[in-house]
Amino acid sequence: YQSRRARRFAMRFLSTRDSGPPVSFLQALIEGLAPDGGLYVPESLDTWTADELTRLTQRTLTEIGYRALRPYTRGELDATTFEAVIVEALNFPIPLVEIEPGVFVLELFHGPTFAFKDFGARMLAQLMTRINRDARPITILVATSGDTGSAVAHAFHGVPHTRVVVLYPFGRVSPTQEAQLTMFNAEAGNVRAYAVDGSFDDCHRLTREAFRDEHLSTAARLTSANSVNVGRLLPQMVYYFQAVAQLGGASAGDLVICTPSGNFGNLTAGLMAKRAGLPVSRFVAATNVNDVVPEYLERGIFSPRASVATIANAMDVGHPSNFERMLWLYGNSVDAMRADIAGCRYEDDTVKQTIRRVFDERGYLLDPHSAIAYMGLKDHLKPGQRGIFLSTAHPAKFREIVEPVIRTTIETPAPLADALAVPRHILRLAATLDAVAGTLDV
Repeated sequence: YQSRRARRFAMRFLSTRDSGPPVSFLQALIEGLAPDGGLYVPESLDTWTADELTRLTQRTLTEIGYRALRPYTRGELDATTFEAVIVEALNFPIPLVEIEPGVFVLELFHGPTFAFKDFGARMLAQLMTRINRDARPITILVATSGDTGSAVAHAFHGVPHTRVVVLYPFGRVSPTQEAQLTMFNAEAGNVRAYAVDGSFDDCHRLTREAFRDEHLSTAARLTSANSVNVGRLLPQMVYYFQAVAQLGGASAGDLVICTPSGNFGNLTAGLMAKRAGLPVSRFVAATNVNDVVPEYLERGIFSPRASVATIANAMDVGHPSNFERMLWLYGNSVDAMRADIAGCRYEDDTVKQTIRRVFDERGYLLDPHSAIAYMGLKDHLKPGQRGIFLSTAHPAKFREIVEPVIRTTIETPAPLADALAVPRHILRLAATLDAVAGTLDV
C-alpha cells in the first residue's frame, strides 16, 4: 500500500479483492460495495509533510478536515463545494480531555445523535446531497448495532432524492438507541427503521445479500451508509488528526491510541491516518467478548462466528466487515499488522467495574464502549508514553446500564430526552431477503 503526495488529478478507488477497473470517488460513494463484493479503498494515501504536522496545532477542525480529505475528492468536486461540505458536516466540537496524567479521552459524542457515527454520516449525507440530482431516489440501506442507524437517519432525514432503510437487531439495542432509530417511523418521510428478528450479523448479512442481488440493487438504486462505504470511512481519519493537533501536533511524543472496535471501520480509519503520517506509535484494538480480531492478532487465524450480546452492544459483531480492508492494508500479513496493533478483550463485569472506578476516582463518566477503550489503553501504555482513547457515545445513551453501576442519575441531553418522549413505532421484520425487498417496494 503505497503512500504519496497529493496529485492534481482525480484519485481512483480499487476493490480490496483487486478485480475490475479502478473507479472514481463518486462512483465508489454511490456503489457502496465493489461489484466483486470487495470494499473500496483509495489507490494511494496522501501523506502529510513534516511541516504540515508541525502546523497542526494552528488549524481548525474544518481546516484539518479539508486538508485530510481534499486529495480524495479533487477533480470530482470543486474546492468551494467541498469546503461547504466540510463546514456543514463538521459543525460540532471534538474535545480532548485529560482525565488522569498522560491519559486523554477524545470525546466523539457531541454531534446531534451523541455518537461518533455522526461524523461520517453527516459527511456522507452532505456529499450525497450535492452529487445525486436524479429525481429517482437513491436508497441507503444500512445495518446497525445501535448508533450507526440513528446517525444515518438523522443525517439523511429530509435530504432530497434519498430514502433510508435501517435494519437493527430487535431487542439488542438500548432503549435510547431504539428511540432514536424509530423516531422518524411515524412520519410520511424518507426514513424507516426496521427491527430485524436476529442479531447485527443477520442485519449485515441481509444488506450484503441485497447488494449482491442485481435486480434488487439496480431497481432500488441501493447504496450503503455503513463504514463499508468509503465515503463514510475516510472522514473518520479527520478526528485522529484533530486529536493529535490538540495534543501538540508533531511534538505529541510517543503516543498510543486505543479504539473501541466492533465492525472495525473506526480503527481502519486510524490506521489509514497513520499511513498518511499521523504521529502515533501504536494502536490498540479493544473489544468485548466478540474478539475475532484480537484472536487473529494472537493466533494468526481469523474465525468469524455468531456474535454474543453484551452491554457494549455497538461492538457485538462476530464478522467485522472492515477486517477485509485491514488485511488489504497490511498485505495479508499478520506480522505486519501486529507491528502497529495490539488486541485485547473485556467482559461485562470488568466493564461495569471500570465505569464505577473511573467515576469514583476521576469524576469522569464512561459509557460501556468507552470503558473498554480506557482499559485497553491503560493495559498497553508503557512508562513515558501518553495515550488517547476514543469515547464513542454519550453515557446517557446507555443509562439503563450505567446508572445502576454508579448509583447516580445521569442528566439526559435535551435531544435524547425529546427522542425518548416520542411514541415508538416499531416495525418488525423477518431476517430474510424477501422481507427486505418488501420494504423497498421491489
